[in-house]
Amino acid sequence: MDIAHLRSGSSVLSNVAEVVERILTFLPTKSLHRSARVCRLWRDCARRVIRMHQRLSWISTKGQSYIDDDDGYHFLVKKMIVDLEEVYVLPDTVLYMAGTDTFSAQSSNRRKKERRDGPSKKNKDAEVAATVENLLPAECKIVGVSCPGIVYTPMGCGTQRPLEAEDGIAGFALLLPKIDGVTVKFFHLSNKDLIKNAFDHEKLQEAGLQDNPDLRVVLLFGYNTFKPAAADFIQRLTRPFNVRNTVVIGGHIDRVFSPSSESIDVQHMYGFFGLSLSGRPIQAASVLLDEEVETPKSAEAAMQRLKAANIPEGNTVGFMFACIGRGQNYYANRGNVEADAFRKQFPAVPLFGFFGNGEIGCDRIVAESFSLRECGVSSDCAELLHGYTTVMALIHLGPAK
Repeated sequence: MDIAHLRSGSSVLSNVAEVVERILTFLPTKSLHRSARVCRLWRDCARRVIRMHQRLSWISTKGQSYIDDDDGYHFLVKKMIVDLEEVYVLPDTVLYMAGTDTFSAQSSNRRKKERRDGPSKKNKDAEVAATVENLLPAECKIVGVSCPGIVYTPMGCGTQRPLEAEDGIAGFALLLPKIDGVTVKFFHLSNKDLIKNAFDHEKLQEAGLQDNPDLRVVLLFGYNTFKPAAADFIQRLTRPFNVRNTVVIGGHIDRVFSPSSESIDVQHMYGFFGLSLSGRPIQAASVLLDEEVETPKSAEAAMQRLKAANIPEGNTVGFMFACIGRGQNYYANRGNVEADAFRKQFPAVPLFGFFGNGEIGCDRIVAESFSLRECGVSSDCAELLHGYTTVMALIHLGPAK
């Protein structure tokens, strides 16, 4: 259905707001924006329909790592170019991830071609970030990373089986619309933000990380945190979350794409970036699968703990951040164990995440003012920072409209 079909109808019906609005609900967001140009009535109806779309969506795909495409686009970017035309939300926040090797291989192939055709004018990472950002609304908050492995739910609906792509030949873009009562803020804190061994108070406030009673969830991604000087930095940043009713989840990634990696001096910088989610509609829970969870049965028991949190499962997304040392080899050559255990308890909740270089999180529930367990305060932040573990989480974004 397009504008031409709509305009060919009765002029009487096309001027009845209820009828126009009902018809426009069947259009994806980009078509709605085109429809809004027809007249003032259609513009107002299109805006109301867009505001009603408050359900999360996603684009995901399985790639082919070692193919040098003529157009030079990464397989996730190519998928987004096509499928964003059919998305029924106006993205306010986008989190996208893909396997590190899929970028590295493509960059290598591109460099070979560039040596034949001439020098490259742009860094490949920044080029990927710019392409993605140009596909999305200008005011959209965008976080893009690469990791050794990817966890994703195929497109269609949340009932699809989530997959652990340990080889990293996969990618996804999680699309969050503007949601009533929910505030999402992007932040980036590096060693350059430390002044006399303390973070700038105003910058933490702007990020929603301090003096924010409605803070519910922090997605936290570390880069270059293997550097020796980063240990104290990590402690200073994560210590306040040990005594707060906030679900903190994430891990250490390989590379940053968005915000543009050109702003990060990889030789001298280390730090964290991510998203803070605030608002009373949000409910969340996380569980830690430690090193003793090494059988399908024990993984299912951990998912039962997450189920016991009683987080609403409508308009809810699951996250899985696992160590690269886990996965198929950890479970006696049986693959997809943890993602399948999640699906068994949450058959309609999509799951996303990565296999990375360290995990962030603990057992915690945030539902109104109740917390299942406070993470203990320790000098090395051992309660939030882990290795050879998996952190599983649920984030409920409020009733879907």
